[in-house]
Amino acid sequence: MTQKIDQYYVKSNNVVFEDGEWWYVSPDTTGFKYRERLESHARKNRTRMFVNGKYIPKSHPLHKPGNFKSLDDAWSHKEINSVPQGYVYAIINPAWPEWVKIGSASIAEDRLNGYQTSSPFRDYEIVCTFETKDKRKAETLMHRTLEQYSDERRNEWFKIDIDKVKDMFYHYDDSVVNNQ
Repeated sequence: MTQKIDQYYVKSNNVVFEDGEWWYVSPDTTGFKYRERLESHARKNRTRMFVNGKYIPKSHPLHKPGNFKSLDDAWSHKEINSVPQGYVYAIINPAWPEWVKIGSASIAEDRLNGYQTSSPFRDYEIVCTFETKDKRKAETLMHRTLEQYSDERRNEWFKIDIDKVKDMFYHYDDSVVNNQ
């Protein structure tokens, strides 16, 4: 195994040296652990994409092998925005407890990380999301819908009860957007 792979993986809590070899040990999330040689694990990861530690499947339209801090590190804004599928999300910040931001992104968690840089407390939180085939149309539809129930609207921010937002997200039907 190369020194570069050792340095990268040895920092992980999932790597152990046993039986004279380096092993990757899977995280115990389901009660089942397995181990595989670190070299095999590293070889597989060369074709995988991770954004801020989160695995992005090969089926994702923006999949690009590598380990990136954000989508912006892998693609330009133009390329990211050209992909129609993605997520509509609702985020909150305790500094403005009555306000909810409704937005769209290819990966909601990646967008949230962008908001965190503007808060010294890193306290923005995603409260709900849904996946859609056309994130821009779905976001516009959600804006129109929530505007009817909100006390006030400022661009993508709505002064509205968060439970109402969660209810609207829960009942969202992507077929409505696709038929417009």
